Amino acid sequence: MSWRTVIISNQAKLDYKMGYLVVRGFETKKVLLDEISILLIENPAISITGCLIEALTEKKVRVIFCDKKRNPISELTPHHGSHDSTAKIRTQCAWKQEIKGQVWQEIVSEKIRKQSQFLLDLGKEREAELLYSYVNQVELSDSTNREGHAAKVYFNGLFGMHFTRSANIPINAALNYGYSMILSAFNREITMNGYLTQLGIFHDNMFNHYNLACDFMEPFRIIVDRLVYEMNPVQFEKEEKHELWKMLSTTVYIDNTRQMLDHAIKIYTRSVLDAINDCDISEIKFYEFI
Repeated sequence: MSWRTVIISNQAKLDYKMGYLVVRGFETKKVLLDEISILLIENPAISITGCLIEALTEKKVRVIFCDKKRNPISELTPHHGSHDSTAKIRTQCAWKQEIKGQVWQEIVSEKIRKQSQFLLDLGKEREAELLYSYVNQVELSDSTNREGHAAKVYFNGLFGMHFTRSANIPINAALNYGYSMILSAFNREITMNGYLTQLGIFHDNMFNHYNLACDFMEPFRIIVDRLVYEMNPVQFEKEEKHELWKMLSTTVYIDNTRQMLDHAIKIYTRSVLDAINDCDISEIKFYEFI
C-alpha cells in the first residue's frame, strides 16, 4: 500500500524512469512510484513530463498543484476512476431523496458528536453539553440546521467569542488549507469509485465541482480542527503548511481496525456509497480517535 507524501518545493523537472519519480533540481533524487500516496507540487515553476502524468494516473497517486502562495488550486483527476463508472453515474443520478436525507442526517449528527467530544476533551463542558444536545435534534436532511447552530457554539468554544470563520487571520487560513487537503482526499476516493463529485446529497451549488466530497468530508473536519488548535498559528507560511501535512499520518479506529487517515477515508467513502445504494444507513462506518 502506498504511504509516502512527497512535497516538491523548489524549481525542478519531474520525470518518470523505470518505476521511479525522478526529481531533477539542484540535485537528482528518485522515489519509487509504488510508495507514493500523495504528490504535492508547491512551486508553479516545476515542470512535469507527460510520461510521469500517465504513470501517476495509472498508479492512482493523488497529485495536488499549488499556486505561488503554496495554496492548493487544482489536482490531477483521472477521467476513468472505475471500469463501470457509467453505470454508477446512472445509479447516482437516481438516488432517492429519502435515503440522501437520512445519510446527511447521520453525517451531521456524527460531525456534531465529534465536535462535542473535542470540546469536552478540552474541558469546555458547558459548550460540549450544548452541542451534544443538538445530536438528537438533527432531523431528516438537517432541516432545522443544527449543523449551523452547532458551528457557532463550537468555534466560539475553541477560539473565543470574537472568532468568526470569515476573518482574515492565520487560524482561518490554516483551517481552510487543512480542509482543502481533506476535500482532495475525498475527491480522489469518489472518483476512483466511479462517481461524480459534482452531484451531492446535500450540497448542490452549481458552481461547486465537489459537492459530494463536501458532503462526505464533514466528520473529518474535526481532525483539522484539532491540529490547528494545537498549532495556534500566529502566521501561516510554508512551515505551518508543512506542519499540517502531518495530519495525513493520523491513525484512527474504523471498521474495528487501526488505519492511517488516507485509508480510513477510503473505507468510510465506500461505506457511505454502499449505504446510499443499499438504502441502509447502518452500513456507514465512522472513524473514532485513538
